Amino acid sequence: MSALPRAPSAKASTERDAMPDDQLMLAYARGDGAAFDVLYARHEGGLFRFVKRLLGTRLAAQADEVFQDTWVRIISARDSFSPQGAAWRTWAFTIAHNLAMDRLRVSGREVALDAHPDDGDDATAFPTLDRGVRGAMDAAAHPSAEELAFWRAAGRRLLACLDELPAEQRAAFLLHHEDGLTVEALAASLEIGFETVRSRLRYGLQKLRGCMERYLSVLEQRA
Repeated sequence: MSALPRAPSAKASTERDAMPDDQLMLAYARGDGAAFDVLYARHEGGLFRFVKRLLGTRLAAQADEVFQDTWVRIISARDSFSPQGAAWRTWAFTIAHNLAMDRLRVSGREVALDAHPDDGDDATAFPTLDRGVRGAMDAAAHPSAEELAFWRAAGRRLLACLDELPAEQRAAFLLHHEDGLTVEALAASLEIGFETVRSRLRYGLQKLRGCMERYLSVLEQRA
């Protein structure tokens, strides 16, 4: 009678927790299922939030399905993943982006409205709005009920503003500010021109500035 498989040791679990994403994916491709568990736990929240925000309010009910499809694609592609290409996180978020954009195209919600490359402010100078809102809340040791209500309203407003953006601009903003992709990485992962990415970011950021003007003015006063 063959011996039952043993649970991974605490040492092995600790080693996996410290491993970079790329190495976890390679370990998973070699048959280490626990490596995938670490990857999933590490990125579950961020990936689902990205998908849900990209789909917007109208398609929010499809976020779970797109999220699950993303992980199915990741699992299916485990043998072809190469750390010499894009970083695992960029690779995974690009898969999620492509699946979500397919849903948006089918629904007729995708609208491409690119500003001229020379219009607007530089996208890299604009702060991540929702992180700014959370940071303002965290900065107050004992926020008043009025302050909490204000910043919660700011968070809701930001989601509404993002939902108003055309899908291409919303995707560029989320990948750039949420996932931290550079303009160069965005252009490479989405296979579009550098100036096209810049124009999408600038156009979207201009709209977000106007939409969030009240809350941004407060953030700037507190900075």
